[in-house]
Amino acid sequence: MRTGGTDLETGQDRKAPGRPRDSKADEAIIEAAIALLAGGLSAGALSMEAVAAKAGVGKATIYRRWPNKEALLIDAVATMKGPLPELTGESVRDDLVALVAANWTNRAKRYGKVTACLLPQYTRDDEMRRVYQAITEPRREAMRNVLRRGIQTGELRADLDVELSLLMISGPSVAQNMLHFNPNVPEEGFPEALVDAFLRGAGAQDGL
Repeated sequence: MRTGGTDLETGQDRKAPGRPRDSKADEAIIEAAIALLAGGLSAGALSMEAVAAKAGVGKATIYRRWPNKEALLIDAVATMKGPLPELTGESVRDDLVALVAANWTNRAKRYGKVTACLLPQYTRDDEMRRVYQAITEPRREAMRNVLRRGIQTGELRADLDVELSLLMISGPSVAQNMLHFNPNVPEEGFPEALVDAFLRGAGAQDGL
């Protein structure tokens, strides 16, 4: 499946025919879209004209890379998420903390503001929601692998529901990062506190 500049099936750039891609222009356009959304502009109000002006390029330059605004937004979200953290594989707790902490960097907090602007579009557009799920699936799979390993090593309960556990770990993180759902919960130490709370119920009796 192809959406804008990235082929979600292969992970390779979709090159526009006829002329070489300029990586600097790509970065400027993506950064302009992110900056406008992070500044409070809604996805509905975002226009290719505004992105072009912010990036210092012509609209034609954008359309050679992305066929429409939705495709550009999808690539902007994928860019904001950044790479997965490197996991040591030595401790379920350490790896889960690393995955949660990846959502608490300055980059990730900025991404949360952008995602908040896109939420209305996700709820209305099944296709965009499906594509967003494809973008976030690598992170879910990384956490699944940590949980499955914990079950195999005896660090976690043998009857642990992996999919429900994903929701239990990621839901509070998203709510706090994007919506500041509970202002009484301190940001400092949040990843460790969240993972430890989860492990108190999920840890094997003779393990965690």
